[in-house]
Amino acid sequence: MCRRFSMSAGIDEVGKHFGISRVMYYYKNRYNISPMQGVPVIVQEAGEKVLDEYRWGLVPYWGKDAVNANLHTVDQNPTYRKAVDTRRCVIPSNGFYYWRTVGKKSYAVRVVMPNNELFGVAGLYETWQDAKGEKMRTCTMLMTDANVFIREFEERMPAILSVDEMEKWLNPELRGLNNLHPLLKTFEGTMRIYPVTPLVANDHHDDKQCIEEMDLKLAWVKNL
Repeated sequence: MCRRFSMSAGIDEVGKHFGISRVMYYYKNRYNISPMQGVPVIVQEAGEKVLDEYRWGLVPYWGKDAVNANLHTVDQNPTYRKAVDTRRCVIPSNGFYYWRTVGKKSYAVRVVMPNNELFGVAGLYETWQDAKGEKMRTCTMLMTDANVFIREFEERMPAILSVDEMEKWLNPELRGLNNLHPLLKTFEGTMRIYPVTPLVANDHHDDKQCIEEMDLKLAWVKNL
């Protein structure tokens, strides 16, 4: 599962890359996003792309995997099937975090595009209302088979969409998993992996230090 990622880019860059028309919350760089925290989410409303903030982790909880939805089993859950048709979103990102293990040691790494460019991940969202009538908007990332870079860490990876695929994914007229499934293929492009501070394991450490490349010798020492 992908349980940690970054979205560290200025709002102007984000708006241009994703074609955002409206921003509905106070956007700021996020260097270390973990489950149950607020994340930037792109939805389509009245033909416009809107950037808003949802909580990462769907409610109600159908299982422990609420922050990620498996592409291969999503059609087996009736609630997911409805979300696929009517509640699709794109989760913008510019890097995932994993832990690389060598022998009995491990260190944190960040996986990015070659030039650290932005990319969008296919997502689903829900609006949940508690007993007091307060609404909470939540989201999940869709996962697909891992590529050669991510396979070192897990068998699945977030479903990365191209610009054209994002347009189709957000198009409310496109429905049915059979029609949407081709958009959720494994990303086959090049990715770069580099060591970062082990502080990314701390949910409260959301600092630029998280995305900075770290000397591997220091990374090992800090993980002894």
